[in-house]
Amino acid sequence: MINARCATNTQAARRWLRNGSIAALLVTLAVLLQACAGLRPGYETPTVNINSFRMLPSEGVLPTFEIGLHVTNPNSEALKLRGVSYTISLEGHEIIKGVGNDLPTIDAYGEGQFKLTAAASLFAGIQLITKLMNGANDNLKYEFAAKLDIGSLRPAIRVSDTGLIDLRGGSGD
Repeated sequence: MINARCATNTQAARRWLRNGSIAALLVTLAVLLQACAGLRPGYETPTVNINSFRMLPSEGVLPTFEIGLHVTNPNSEALKLRGVSYTISLEGHEIIKGVGNDLPTIDAYGEGQFKLTAAASLFAGIQLITKLMNGANDNLKYEFAAKLDIGSLRPAIRVSDTGLIDLRGGSGD
């Protein structure tokens, strides 16, 4: 009786391992196929630059900004932008954070522009103003970071830009 019970348990364990191995193999293949779908030989990361930044008339306490972005697609296939999330920091304070989904398709070997609208963060703005009032800065360091979504089977495009804004009236980097 004990031998029969052990034999039954052993057979069940073998079936489970065999079925588990098949499931593990299928999961591994699915992951590999997903990874290969993102590979594009010769693919170059598109460039994204801020080409305008202006304050819009605002009804509330917080200022609203319009940010113009210029995208260059150096690839042989169109860039279908599905969404963007972005942050703009001044002196290390995330002043503006936003998202957008009404974006153009950038033709192969083409360029395109679009505008985003975002409101400033009240608390980050207060922190920045306090810092500026306590020091005599001639420049403001800015950081722009964006993540462009181009589809579920492709990795997001991450871009960033840093530079200085000259508060004396000159041009920034």
